[in-house]
Amino acid sequence: MPPRMLCATDTGDSAIMTRLLLVDDEPNVLAALKRCLSVRDEFDSRECDYQFSAYTNPHEALQIAEQQPFDLVISDYRMPQMDGVRFLTELRLLQPDCISLILSGMTDLEGLIRAINLAGIYRFVNKPWNDMELRACVSGALAQQRLTQENQRMADELRLLRSRSTEQERELARLEREHPGITRVRWGPDGSVLFE
Repeated sequence: MPPRMLCATDTGDSAIMTRLLLVDDEPNVLAALKRCLSVRDEFDSRECDYQFSAYTNPHEALQIAEQQPFDLVISDYRMPQMDGVRFLTELRLLQPDCISLILSGMTDLEGLIRAINLAGIYRFVNKPWNDMELRACVSGALAQQRLTQENQRMADELRLLRSRSTEQERELARLEREHPGITRVRWGPDGSVLFE
């Protein structure tokens, strides 16, 4: 799981900074994405604004991704230097937890299937997009990512607890072999321990 940057909220508490990587060969599309995602509406549950890194060249974006973790990437499907599927596939190797969205002005079913299978994209978004739908899509993707990370954290904790429990059971079995009856406790009616 990539480390996250903290930012201050209006209340003075620290909140998680969400890092977005935007990749499109058209600078005006990158500007429109930033504008769209910077707006907060009544359905926006973010604690803090997004931090954007935007690139017109997917090779440069991959170089940055080697050094800096991202929570979510939005990439164009058709770019002259590298197509979006290849870019997202390479990014996934660098940052497997980064969630991916792909943009396209064309409906290419074969490309969409390739993107889902190879790059593991979360969603395919048509150009031109509806601003509210795109914001909802990004919020939903990040919520799913947080849920997945929380489930992983809880599964790790459960494995650790089971490991500790197994160690304790082995120690109790060893004590019982060495001193039969030591692990059995007799309780009195008032909750006291009874000794024979």
